[in-house]
Amino acid sequence: LQNFFSRVLCNTISHPISSQSVTITFKEDFGTKGRGGYFDSSGIIRDVIQNHLIQILSLVAMEPPVAVTGDQDSASFVRDEKVKVLNCIDPVKLDDCVLGQYLAPEDGSEPSYTDDPSVPDDSVTPTFATMVLWINNPRWDGVPFILKAGKALNERKGEIRIQFKPAPGANRMFAGQEVPRNELVMRLQPDEAVYMKANVKSPGLKTTPVMSELDLSYAERYAHEEMFDAYTRLILEVIRGRQATFVRDDELKAAWAIFTPLLHRIEAEKIKPIPYDFGGRGPPESDQLLKSRGYYQYHGGKYTGRGKRMSMLGVS
Repeated sequence: LQNFFSRVLCNTISHPISSQSVTITFKEDFGTKGRGGYFDSSGIIRDVIQNHLIQILSLVAMEPPVAVTGDQDSASFVRDEKVKVLNCIDPVKLDDCVLGQYLAPEDGSEPSYTDDPSVPDDSVTPTFATMVLWINNPRWDGVPFILKAGKALNERKGEIRIQFKPAPGANRMFAGQEVPRNELVMRLQPDEAVYMKANVKSPGLKTTPVMSELDLSYAERYAHEEMFDAYTRLILEVIRGRQATFVRDDELKAAWAIFTPLLHRIEAEKIKPIPYDFGGRGPPESDQLLKSRGYYQYHGGKYTGRGKRMSMLGVS
């Protein structure tokens, strides 16, 4: 996340001029692994979305601060802007959410969420959630911010995906063909990377636009540099007395104000989450929600870094 200041603030392509949507995703390919009792008291919204994903949202969506580094009070400048953007978000509505809870896989290799001995059989705690937030300011008016997190899914992944509006006239110029949208993707884990999904001509004789990637994988581009993990950098920030990467009390209050009404309603009405298969993408209703809110669904390929592609081609 500390790379955000450079990625978002120093690149004009990250600005919202042509943004169609922003999706922030956190996926785990395993269940609660015996921690069901703890997890059941919190759920995926409190455990992941309210703290981790909303912090990422605030960094992506905030206005440029007066300063990020230097002798000035840069920590306050950054945190002031984060609080401002959070205060522009109305409490999330149930109609803008899909909640899910994972089942056991067909082969029985993993237990379902409620098979955990520490989880009540009638638990309605969501292990998956997709929700759409709207930022009511001139910079992001009308752009849906999609927060998506879940356990027991098809892969482990953390990323930010900025999807751009369609290229003007492209579908008319390439008659009968659906031209994919451009996307800027910042992958946080595994294997930190930044890549741009761009359209190129398909190989061969056909004039068909297909999606490809212009990518930067940190581990490959900076192979001779030492890559410190996130907690090492955070501990160093503590030693140096730098507070920009830590949450201030007013930011915490603003974040809870977005989710608390929804959490109270879920618990009061015991809203039952939608079952989904262990190892899948989550409930199909999640894709339906995103489509209805303006997100263009494209599952035409899975990103692989340059090193993996070269290995697959027999190139070292």
